[in-house]
Amino acid sequence: MINKKREKRPLGVYIHIPFCMRKCRYCDFLSFPSKEDEMEQYVESLCEEICCFFRQYDNYTVTSVFFGGGTPSILSEKLTEKIFTTLLQRAPLSSDAEITTEANPGTLKGEKLRIYRTLGFNRLSIGLQTTVEKELAYLGRIHTYDDFCNSYEQAQNAGFENINVDLMSAIPYQTFSSYELSLKRVLSFDPAHISAYSLIVEEGTPFYEEQNLDLLLPDEDTERLMYDMTRELLEQRGYSRYEISNYAKPGKECRHNLIYWDRKDYIGFGLGASSCLNDIRFRNESDFLSYLKCPWKEIRKREDYEELTLKEQMEEAMILGLRKIAGVSKKEFFSRYGNKLEEVFGDVIIHYEKEGLLEQRGDRVRFTRRGLDVSNVVLCDFIT
Repeated sequence: MINKKREKRPLGVYIHIPFCMRKCRYCDFLSFPSKEDEMEQYVESLCEEICCFFRQYDNYTVTSVFFGGGTPSILSEKLTEKIFTTLLQRAPLSSDAEITTEANPGTLKGEKLRIYRTLGFNRLSIGLQTTVEKELAYLGRIHTYDDFCNSYEQAQNAGFENINVDLMSAIPYQTFSSYELSLKRVLSFDPAHISAYSLIVEEGTPFYEEQNLDLLLPDEDTERLMYDMTRELLEQRGYSRYEISNYAKPGKECRHNLIYWDRKDYIGFGLGASSCLNDIRFRNESDFLSYLKCPWKEIRKREDYEELTLKEQMEEAMILGLRKIAGVSKKEFFSRYGNKLEEVFGDVIIHYEKEGLLEQRGDRVRFTRRGLDVSNVVLCDFIT
């Protein structure tokens, strides 16, 4: 059981907005097009869930809020304000809380951005993916590069300084030159943060069903060149790579995502949203109509409720923590789990040190640059 009687501790809040204008062809997230009345019903249930949680659990201070999706910016200003106002009324926010919303260029307008700032949003994450029109169209994106340029300018005019741009490599029709063009175009805006990741073709997506997709994708050598160029070019421009796919200007790392990688407490509100509180994992109902009818109940009655064993906690600490370029602190590991990292995972660490994929620097265990390239293979071995 979760102990409600303890000192206030930091909490990350994720709010899932499952709606979008049109499903992208590579997307396996819980998202879909919807009508305004359905959005209104959803927001009512979402606000009820928020109220219910904070009535039961008042021992947290919210340090970050992240509106994700789907496309949160598809909501009307009125509905966004309703969610945000409900959260402010119920949740104690820290004075310096990071408050982010994801947005697509095709749904951003100046007035909406100004309302976001008035409400208290201080970080914007724009899903660009590529600046090349042919590539955008094949991905199923609803916007053009010009839409992005206009949205970015309007975001700056509205007062947003902390802006992330999502960029995708190894996508259909993309060449090394077209990716380089996209990367340099993004850099011309000098955003505070860039998430640069390669396409993963997920089961259940239109891309997965497409028989000849491989013929449209860059080959492995080209993908590798894109990967290396991203790191080199961003480092030259003053971005620090702090996680496998994330780069930031000094002090602009995404604090909300660091909550996940550091295994700190977070609560997910909305359809299918996942949570982890005090080493207990659970998630919400994933069926839309069932979610609307759901009487909000005790955490332990949620889906996939699981109290993690100490062994599972330590494995997660390595699998998530090693995604960070700084790696995992031995002192913090011992303080939190009561075991020395070297005694629990010493054999795995020594093996990959000999392979040149992991290194120990002072208090920390981390990937080498070569190890980052094959991180998924290495991380699997921390499941003992």
